[in-house]
Amino acid sequence: MKRKPVMGLTLGDATGIGSELVAKALQSEEIRQLATWVLVGDERVFQQGLSVAGVTLSYQKITNIEEIEREDRIYFIHLQNLQPDAYTLGQLSAESGRVTGETLTYALKLAQQKKLDGVVYAPINKEALHSGGFHFQDELHFFASLLDCKEGFSEINVMDDLWVTRVTSHVPIQQVSSLVTKERVARIIRFAHDTLINVGYENPKIAVAALNPHAGDGGLLGTEEITEIRPAINEAKEQGIQVEGPYPADTIFLRLKTKPFDCLVSMYHDQAQTGMKLLGFNRGVTVSGGLPVVLATPAHGTAFDIAGQGIADPGATEQAMKLAIKLAGF
Repeated sequence: MKRKPVMGLTLGDATGIGSELVAKALQSEEIRQLATWVLVGDERVFQQGLSVAGVTLSYQKITNIEEIEREDRIYFIHLQNLQPDAYTLGQLSAESGRVTGETLTYALKLAQQKKLDGVVYAPINKEALHSGGFHFQDELHFFASLLDCKEGFSEINVMDDLWVTRVTSHVPIQQVSSLVTKERVARIIRFAHDTLINVGYENPKIAVAALNPHAGDGGLLGTEEITEIRPAINEAKEQGIQVEGPYPADTIFLRLKTKPFDCLVSMYHDQAQTGMKLLGFNRGVTVSGGLPVVLATPAHGTAFDIAGQGIADPGATEQAMKLAIKLAGF
């Protein structure tokens, strides 16, 4: 009989909606039965989340991963590292950012040691993480550094059957053009192809967005499509990858109806994220791809504006939990 996966689950930044989302997601019998869930964090923060959500949950508190005895229980590794009176819901906290980083480090180390099959983390706040002493441009680079991964990793978003990744991510918009090079575009196309192959696609269809308006209008509005993007696409085609483009970004999501594709490669963050979130804000998942550990999180943020109100939608968190299990091979 195949064993259940053992999945880590962290609460995200305590000042946001993370603990509420986890509390609500674990109310689902389907979600609970998919894995042996191991919550990692401060129990007091989770109790606050249960209170905000207006729910209860039965779990067994343990001090280390070796104490897991049964597949049909939820476990909680209580790190005792953050009291609720040390922060205010809805307000950025360097202390919460520090603890978020420490908790993720603990969970990732367990996954690196094969004690967890993957980790799902509730929304974190990049500014808080940075203020708390983790000086990386985003969590992906924090994870890569922690796991000693130098290259071949990228962020990828998933909405139902649509996968989206990008050539540049959390960088200022003024830097984007200089980073759109043939080498980077080709690497991300290959990354997208390999990622989808690994989750079961036989020959995924990849669409590539242009950088400039109207895909550059033959060079009148920019030359990156001619000098960098199209050559990368042609190189990928020669390698047997099913990829097309570059297509104007303002209509690329409309192509899903007429000429469906499995994965979109965009040039910068908001170019793809805006469309993705309009398609279904409560279903999007972000995956840290190319790392030796399975990592997934809801695609939305910490939602400071509704923290503590009990109205957060756990849909994307549930999708992240389901996808992480699939990515872990179960």
